[in-house]
Amino acid sequence: MDEDVGSYDHTHRAFLQALLARQVITFEEAKPLLAAIQTANTPDRPTLPEDVSHEDFDNYIYTLNSAISPFDFEIRSTLHQTTKQKIYALVNTTSDALTQMATIHTADEIAFVKRVLDSMFETNNTQRAEVMAIDSFQALNLAKDPNRRESGSTQAQQNAGLTKTEAQKMLHSMVEEGWFELSGRGFYSLTPRALLELRGWLMDTYNDQAAEDDDEEEQYEKIKFCQACKEIVTLGQRCPKTECQARLHGHCVRNMFRAQGGREECPVCKTAWVDAPPVGEGAAKNARRSTNGTGGGGRRRTSGMNVDGAADESSDASEGA
Repeated sequence: MDEDVGSYDHTHRAFLQALLARQVITFEEAKPLLAAIQTANTPDRPTLPEDVSHEDFDNYIYTLNSAISPFDFEIRSTLHQTTKQKIYALVNTTSDALTQMATIHTADEIAFVKRVLDSMFETNNTQRAEVMAIDSFQALNLAKDPNRRESGSTQAQQNAGLTKTEAQKMLHSMVEEGWFELSGRGFYSLTPRALLELRGWLMDTYNDQAAEDDDEEEQYEKIKFCQACKEIVTLGQRCPKTECQARLHGHCVRNMFRAQGGREECPVCKTAWVDAPPVGEGAAKNARRSTNGTGGGGRRRTSGMNVDGAADESSDASEGA
């Protein structure tokens, strides 16, 4: 497969239509798509998926970005925090995701989503436990606005919230539309695409709010970035020194240690990176253990983490034995 960089044609339009339909894609998913598009373009020279190189794919992304940039769209990439796959997403660079959702969802549904996000990034994101996810039980309890006042007024009726059945359907829609993902442990969190689209909104909403709190001796930012790859961390590890704001994705820990010449220490405060607390739903489990007084005894290095940034299950089992 041999395409000139920058020569936008109907094969690029076809690939863009495919990306619009699915919003996110990986290189492996793109290979058969591009092969089919190229084969349709030149039937006498069929293209197989294995004929599509990463360079071919990158050229398509480059050309498409040049074409869609004037329309405030961009194809951005990030690593999935769990699978470590590189994800490519079509992102609106001027309109935040909540504004986009408002075109297909009601005001009450959008208000519910905002309450869920507040729970993820405020209630479940503290200096003690950075969960940044929400379980189904918590989410359904947000169907109604807990701060609303009972009233018979028209305004109150218009902002009545959702029933729990409606809230469950909305959560399902958020997963189907690619904004939320549901883990095997029943936690909802933002998808890579949502993190790409909501990056600016999350910082403006939650970090600016933290900056306005004059009671904090040192500003505690809710939205933090990986010291290695500079992307938002909602799943990974945090510096063992509680007040330090250094964070790393689980898959970035070893890369950081290599970049530091093998020194297994915090890149910010130089504290030994030992027993690094998890960021993500593993933090909820650790918080419950702390509350129950069932923490393990010995110290462990945390460079050998599983993909979700929490300690391997074998370590958990040995601690509880």
